[in-house]
Amino acid sequence: MSPEAHSGPATRIADDLRRAIAEGELKQGQKLPPVRDLAETYNVSRNTASKAVAQLRNEGLITTRYGSGAYVREEYPVRRLGPDRYARSRWANVTVKTYPDERPDGTPVSQQGHQTQEVELVEADERTAAALGVEPGTPVYERARVMTRDGQPTHTMTSYYRREDVEGTPITDPRPGIAGQGGGFAVLASRGLEPAEITENLHARMPTADEVELLEMPAGEPVVELHRVTRTADGRPVEYARGVHAASRFAWSYTFPIPD
Repeated sequence: MSPEAHSGPATRIADDLRRAIAEGELKQGQKLPPVRDLAETYNVSRNTASKAVAQLRNEGLITTRYGSGAYVREEYPVRRLGPDRYARSRWANVTVKTYPDERPDGTPVSQQGHQTQEVELVEADERTAAALGVEPGTPVYERARVMTRDGQPTHTMTSYYRREDVEGTPITDPRPGIAGQGGGFAVLASRGLEPAEITENLHARMPTADEVELLEMPAGEPVVELHRVTRTADGRPVEYARGVHAASRFAWSYTFPIPD
């Protein structure tokens, strides 16, 4: 690679803008100078100035809006997720702790949660059927939610239940908010199906166009997709859930004994 790739005019412009962002001269949400202004200031072509902006966009420092320009990326409080979020004592709690960044020693801030939802009977696809231990095509309840924190959408969660487990319970109520007074896990417990074991699988990917719009995500940000199976103490699956989380708004943290 030529030295120009690391020290050319586009890189020098990017370095200056990066420093201005780091030192707070350009604040979160603030619009960057237009490409034509950068070109005039640095006496370079607009193409060179555009390359500098593209560098910062690729690094995730800025976002670009079609027809509007480039803006310093706004950071969102990070919600730290771990096994304790499933604690029985928290099933009815919709106020969560978030942190200024992903550091484990950060000072938490309480945020008020809310969710919208749609509930309907659907035919279980192969993955859902396998998770719930039913045949593909079996009618199951689908409960799709969009979660927000202080008005900011953060993630989606779609849960699936065996029909006989939740028929006529608050889980099938489509009104906004948690299911009943204690949430879905409390409802299951009241039916003799108390959650006792959870398996989670996560992977990162780029979002679909619909997910970008739904979660109000800046360009270039990935999502973390979560798949969760909840079981009773005797191993009976009672819920299968798929979640899509805006990656910059969450951090997963686990503490557990090392297996033999």
